[in-house]
Amino acid sequence: MNEPAFPGCRLSCRLIGVIEGEQGEKGEAERNDRLVCVEHDNHSYAHVKHIDDLGARFEKELEAFFVNYHRLSEMKYRILALKGPAQARRCVKACRKTARTHAKARRR
Repeated sequence: MNEPAFPGCRLSCRLIGVIEGEQGEKGEAERNDRLVCVEHDNHSYAHVKHIDDLGARFEKELEAFFVNYHRLSEMKYRILALKGPAQARRCVKACRKTARTHAKARRR
């Protein structure tokens, strides 16, 4: 989006893809996928419907951001793949299912 946001705010966005990745050392690495979205009212990115629409250079910058972000915390982050909006929606659906399962288990 064009304007800065703050943690915890809700925005209307459209999923354009997912960065599939893992963090940690080999053998102890865990998945840490990152959803990529475009804010609905962002006119600068209105044409972007798929992560591939961002272009190769922007994708590399996005990958570098997440790798360096984790490096600051002395963690390793490895990009496994960049996938489109269909895979991103599947990730959200799986997370919702997991959250419901955990919520039911806590109530017991």
